[in-house]
Amino acid sequence: MIIQNILTPERTLHGVQGISKKKILEIIAEQISEHVPAINAKDLFNNLINRERLGTTGLGNGIALPHCRSKACPEPTGLFIRLSEPVDFDAVDREPVDLIFALIVPEESTQEHLDILKALAERFTDDYLISQVRSANSSESLYQILTAPA
Repeated sequence: MIIQNILTPERTLHGVQGISKKKILEIIAEQISEHVPAINAKDLFNNLINRERLGTTGLGNGIALPHCRSKACPEPTGLFIRLSEPVDFDAVDREPVDLIFALIVPEESTQEHLDILKALAERFTDDYLISQVRSANSSESLYQILTAPA
């Protein structure tokens, strides 16, 4: 899985004001539905909330991977957000989150969903990558860093 297959420059956001986990999930739903019109923002938000109820997607080290499946999603779709200020995301290490990679996949893509999540989780354990992402100063530079070959 290559991040550039699921992420676009338009879905790579720098300096977003998050305020709360719920607000971040709303932003994710709105942004994805804006760029993938087949996906309804309200339905996507509800899917993301329902997924979070099963257990946190906050991995630790300031990183979260909120994800869900959607009937309306035509292909695996990613959105990356670097928050201007970290927020509580119920992460496993209880630390606030500032880096969020959201993943939406078609409802029938169970194995692909798991494979992409595994690849993202592995990618975001790279301390060098994380330091580069945190030092990026624009959406464009974030996209370049995230889509560079590992």
